[in-house]
Amino acid sequence: QVQLVESGGGLVQPGGSLRLSCTYSYSGSSGRIGPMAWYRQAPGYRRERVATKTDGGATHYQDSVKGRFTISRDYAQNTLYLQMNNLKSEDTAVYYCNAGVIRLGSPVDYDNWGQGTQVTVSA
Repeated sequence: QVQLVESGGGLVQPGGSLRLSCTYSYSGSSGRIGPMAWYRQAPGYRRERVATKTDGGATHYQDSVKGRFTISRDYAQNTLYLQMNNLKSEDTAVYYCNAGVIRLGSPVDYDNWGQGTQVTVSA
């Protein structure tokens, strides 16, 4: 019922920039997509949350990316973005889009993931 498709990953040198996109859709008979987030997972590490856009529009960032990454959402285009500047080698990971589905009378369903897009920061 939820489809999330990421794009925009690639190879970039340290100090460079990338913008990730996540096009989303929801086809359920009730409910809607509310909060959204970007996660990442590096080899040998657990998946970690990088940035969040709440249903009310607030943003939250992991300390390591504050001041460098910006999460935004275009409701008209049904797209979530992650602008990543001043990239570092430790940002290398597969980046995943996550969506929380809000249905009346039920907890938010956060188990909705895209397929991931690889970001590699290397000279």
